[in-house]
Formats: sequence, C-alpha cells, structure tokens
Amino acid sequence: MIHPASKKYRCIIVEDEPIAAEILETFISKDENLHLVGKCADAVHASNLLHTHKVDLMFLDINLPVIKGFDFLKQLKNPPFVIVTTAYHEYAVEGYELDVVDYLMKPIPYCRFLTAVGKFTYLLEAEDALLEIADRDHIFITIGKKQIKITLEDIFYIESLREYIHIHTKTETFTVKMPISRIEESLNPKLFIRIHKSYIISKSKVEVKSANMMQVNGKKLPIGRTYKPSIEF
Repeated sequence: MIHPASKKYRCIIVEDEPIAAEILETFISKDENLHLVGKCADAVHASNLLHTHKVDLMFLDINLPVIKGFDFLKQLKNPPFVIVTTAYHEYAVEGYELDVVDYLMKPIPYCRFLTAVGKFTYLLEAEDALLEIADRDHIFITIGKKQIKITLEDIFYIESLREYIHIHTKTETFTVKMPISRIEESLNPKLFIRIHKSYIISKSKVEVKSANMMQVNGKKLPIGRTYKPSIEF
C-alpha cells in the first residue's frame, strides 16, 4: 500500500465504452496524485491487471461484457478502492453494499470526478493513520483527532455498513469510515476470519456455529457462500 506522503496512487480503468474510458484517462492525467497503470474493457483483463500491478483505485463500469462489473467485484477477495461508473441509477444501492467509494453517473462531470477522488484520498489516508499497529495484541484507530487503542482480545466482530465499519468490542462499538477489506488486511488471520462480505469475527468469540451461521456475543451472523471454503475451525 502506498503511503499518503508519496502522493502517487495507482489506478486502473475498467470500461468498455472507448469515449468514457478516454474521458476518465484525461481526468486522471490532470491529477498529479494519480498514476494510471492500465485500462481494459472487460473483467478478464481487469483481473490480469490486478494480478500484475499493485492497484489502489479501480474505476469500474457496471455494464461490462460477459461478466458484469458488480459480479466481478463480488469475486475479488481483496479488491482495491472502487469508484463505479454507469449510466444507470438503479444500481446505486448495490454499489454501496459493496463498499464502493463513490458512484459516478455518465456522462461524468469533472467536478464529480474530483469529488469522488477526494473521497478515495480521504479513505486511503485515514486508513494509514487508522491501522497503525503497535504490536499484535492491539491496534490504534483514529476517530476525529483522537487515537483510540483497541485490544484485539476485546473485539467480538467487525461489521461493514456501506463505507463505514463498526468494531463491536466488550466495552463499546467504534464506528470508522473505511472499507472492511482494509482492516481485514491488518488483523492476524489466526485470531480473526472473514465469514461474509459484511462481517469479520474473532475466532475465540464464536458461541454457536453451523454451515450457514455463526453466533458471536448473542448475534447470529451469516456465512457468505464465497467464504465457506476457508472456514474450518
């Protein structure tokens, strides 16, 4: 992950409309903090780009050929930040459920592009401060201007709601603006496991488990289909 001080965030464009792709490329070229490492017109080539480059931000069209944009996004275990581009309003809710940074309607005005990139920059820079790991038994999160220490042993589970996560602990629930995939990367997989696109749980806090559900602190949490193969404790 690039640190904010470097001021260069790597991005890709996944867009099958040549004019829309060209507009995005022009917008990106105007931003000194963005570096375009590749562009493509379908999910297969996008997957290749993500495997060959470290990508911080993906501009993703919904209506791609063969595999639609959201279906492609659902397949990614650790996606980069995503700004969705589309000509259709009706997909906005699903987009926010997938933790996208922003939802841009075509034709995309430059001012809206700047707003979306501003949201991305905020989230990425907040992430660096938020996930400062002192050692393996606690993390520091930044809320407002305060740094709050959370002992990993106190965490029951982490819940995602749009662009926010809720860290449920023994004492209280902390709400932070960031994608759940980012905090997942900072947690010890021996102690925590992702069981759903919206949930990470502490393995030691599981009270009841079945093929489709785990109960933590009295709350029944669903197990997502794509996460089942990795759950074997």
